[in-house]
Amino acid sequence: MDIRIRELCQQHGTTQKDLAAKLGVSEMTLSRAAKGNTSLPLLEKIAEALGVPVPELFAPQPTNTITCPHCGKSIKFEKGE
Repeated sequence: MDIRIRELCQQHGTTQKDLAAKLGVSEMTLSRAAKGNTSLPLLEKIAEALGVPVPELFAPQPTNTITCPHCGKSIKFEKGE
């Protein structure tokens, strides 16, 4: 189960390295968390640091959006466009 840490960092204009430093954990710990190998207290800290509720760390992207690989923002599109 992957957690949307990279995507949310991009949306909030930060890097995973900066997030790890802000949380006081190693980049390896944050990498493990992104792969689902984490604890609830760390998930709560990550969510708080990113300004999102914990469930948003797991929320799937709607099928009618894509994430810009440059800025990390979600782009919504309608069928037929």
